[in-house]
Amino acid sequence: MLIYGILALLVLLFWVQYNRLVQARNGVHNAYAQIDVQLQRRYELIPNLVATCKAYMTHERETLVQVTEARQQGQQANASLRQNPTDTAARAALAQAEQTLTAGLSRMAMVLENYPELKADRSVQSLFEELASTENRVSFSRQAFNDAIMSYNNLRESLPAALLAPALGFVAIDPLPAPEAAARQTLRVDFS
Repeated sequence: MLIYGILALLVLLFWVQYNRLVQARNGVHNAYAQIDVQLQRRYELIPNLVATCKAYMTHERETLVQVTEARQQGQQANASLRQNPTDTAARAALAQAEQTLTAGLSRMAMVLENYPELKADRSVQSLFEELASTENRVSFSRQAFNDAIMSYNNLRESLPAALLAPALGFVAIDPLPAPEAAARQTLRVDFS
């Protein structure tokens, strides 16, 4: 009878720990879904911005092409990571693509300074403001994602889950890297 009681306790412990690990991993997936929403919003704004600027920035075609190509790379990397937010290689590819896109948008904002008529255009102002707002949302979502990863990793490495996690396929997840300082200071265009 004692053996059955111990066995039942072990099964219960396994069941509880497994469910907690699944919930934590699902929390990571949900947190990434929030980043995905903001990135999709960002990707949708960029073609409008490029199209609006294209008419004015005839001599800056290279900058517009770089932003468009960086957007496509970002979308591809995001689609890959959306399939599996725990994939380290996909997360690194997205971080690189986002850094390239942010640098391109920064160059575009600097070039905009040379075009007063474009700078004064209300639609350009509105698009840059929406883009800056979206950048902030991406940052908040990235923090929530990294917090969910930390919670998952903490649970995974704590006893008794640490004894079960590797055998059940719950692997460690690396957080999204923070953007470089230069990339974090972009999209500040003075329209005054």
